Amino acid sequence: MKGNSIGIRSVAIVGPYLSGKTTLLESLLWVTKAVSRKGTVQDKNTVGDSSQEARDRQMTVEVNAAHTVYEDVRFTFLDCPGSVEFAQETLNALIGVDAVVVVCEPVVDRVMTLSPLFKFLDDWEIPHFVFLNKMDRADVDFMEVLHALKAVSSRPLIPHQYPIGRGESILGFINLVNEQAYHYHPGAPADPVPFPNELKEEEQLARMEMLETLANWDDHLLEELLEEIEPPEEEILNDLKMELGADLIVPVFFGCADRDYGVRPLLEALLQETSEPTAIAERRNIKSDAEIAQVLKTYNTQQGGKLSLIRVWQGTITDGMTLNGVRIGGMYRLMGQQQQSINEAHAGEIVALARMEGIKTGDTLSPAEVPALRQPEQIKPVFAMAIQAEKRNDEVKLTGTLAKLLEEDAGLRWEQHGDTHEIILWGQGEIHLQVALDRLRRKYNLPMVTHLPQVPYKETVRKSTNSHGRYKHQTGGHGQFGDVYLDIQPVARGDGFRFGEKIVGGVVPKQYIPGVEMGVREYLTTGPLGFPVVDIAVTLTNGSYHSVDSSEQAFKQAARIAMQEGMAKCEPVLLEPIVKAVISVPTDFTSKVLRLSSGRRGQVLGYDAKEGWTGWDDVVVLLPQAEMHDLIVELRSQTMGVGFFQCEFDHLQEVPDKLAERVLVTTGHSNGKR
Repeated sequence: MKGNSIGIRSVAIVGPYLSGKTTLLESLLWVTKAVSRKGTVQDKNTVGDSSQEARDRQMTVEVNAAHTVYEDVRFTFLDCPGSVEFAQETLNALIGVDAVVVVCEPVVDRVMTLSPLFKFLDDWEIPHFVFLNKMDRADVDFMEVLHALKAVSSRPLIPHQYPIGRGESILGFINLVNEQAYHYHPGAPADPVPFPNELKEEEQLARMEMLETLANWDDHLLEELLEEIEPPEEEILNDLKMELGADLIVPVFFGCADRDYGVRPLLEALLQETSEPTAIAERRNIKSDAEIAQVLKTYNTQQGGKLSLIRVWQGTITDGMTLNGVRIGGMYRLMGQQQQSINEAHAGEIVALARMEGIKTGDTLSPAEVPALRQPEQIKPVFAMAIQAEKRNDEVKLTGTLAKLLEEDAGLRWEQHGDTHEIILWGQGEIHLQVALDRLRRKYNLPMVTHLPQVPYKETVRKSTNSHGRYKHQTGGHGQFGDVYLDIQPVARGDGFRFGEKIVGGVVPKQYIPGVEMGVREYLTTGPLGFPVVDIAVTLTNGSYHSVDSSEQAFKQAARIAMQEGMAKCEPVLLEPIVKAVISVPTDFTSKVLRLSSGRRGQVLGYDAKEGWTGWDDVVVLLPQAEMHDLIVELRSQTMGVGFFQCEFDHLQEVPDKLAERVLVTTGHSNGKR
């Protein structure tokens, strides 16, 4: 094993839920003899999906790292979540690898689910392959699937192989580089076999497609094709490596990972056609004399404490080195949840550093001061639950534990809502939050009780009125006396609260006027319908005082009395928050989004082509916040999981009368009591 970046490759494995990513990783580890026994997702004994949360659901919920050595090259594989609900976890990891294997099933209707992933990889210029898994279950022609894949990728996809057989009858493949045919054998490498002449025409079409695409960036190859000269194998492989490394092409492989079919040819391509780690570092413009690394993932383990999974971009990181002012407390290669202690890591390697307190996912690490490396954009959360500790005594440790939870999962957010005073946990979907709650219970012994977040309704008034409030209290000695007259008026939506005074002749001394405003403000925190009052103007117009018994506190109480009596005469009305949502979907689903919006009391403002996304639309909608809770669930169910949205508060709007009645009954304010 060489001690520098030559001989090192880091590869991410990603794809839609149930495409077989974890099974492919297990097969790669098995054929390279990194594991002595091949695990299965069903038996819950794979290297990937090693956490209990993943095994309970039989799905990848966080990045898992594994390493192996093949042909004197050390590979680090990152098994990434496929569910869109854990996309932030995946994106954070993808920026740190030399190449990506996109795993998908040979089902034309599901190809659309790869569109956002391809977009991200191309935006970051990350070299990637496609591996069509489960080819023994394919019921369509290989070239038909390839055509569908091309429609969702901005880079040309080229076949690297052509199948022999189809579905359950798949026998092997033809390598389109050297036109050698192979037959699969369970648990063993594929054997060379004579070329199947009955496939000659189809194979030639697929091979010519590959060569013509490569010739777009190689004039010499183009001349050979025009002159009908057979290009040498070495030239084709060099073009594949160069154009793959520049993210100009996407080679397509296929197989059946659970039977190890097609895994060895994929591994050979990762060995021969992926660029050295320095190439992607140069493309990211990482130039410095110092050692540089970046944190791709943070784990908080129950036994070993905090682990930071890093990509070494430049130089050699050694155990005990100080990075960003923090001393490394241990260095490990990971094999799922197993750790192998090491002393150093070279450029291109992905390893875990222990006890890097204060360091978070995405951070750039170096012993010197260097520019921060680019990070993926943070995906805004779209699904929320209100949470509280099941045991009251646990409330004191909730904030600290949530901080640790968010340190591990950058896709989560939490807030204490200023109006409802609930602690709200935000994520990318229902399963995402269920996994987070499971971690709180299992890892931190902090079980939670959950419910839907309250909608932060407000109220205002429709009519103006004059109101009088007098507070008089005698307890022996000095008493309390305050007397005020208030004008209460509605103001334009969004103007908030305004207080003023028109006192003449000092009937209310200036030192007591702040008490009047304070009393009004305190009342407005809970109006006659039971919600905070907004968009209202209150003016102090008159009053009286006692030279001995009056005080600021007395005038505060008088103002509250005046507000309580006056507000009931002003026709209070319930307001709900309206958000402006930009819903992004493939054009084929735009009509469904329009129907979805109208079914949730939405107002469609318009839709247009989504900038930078071929075949996608942005639909702009005004929606009541009360209709937003499970919007992402329905949106994904109607768009094959790819639809997404961003939203922000826009304005408050009156709730329709019948709906307002239901809200008041539900919230316990139907009797109008405070």
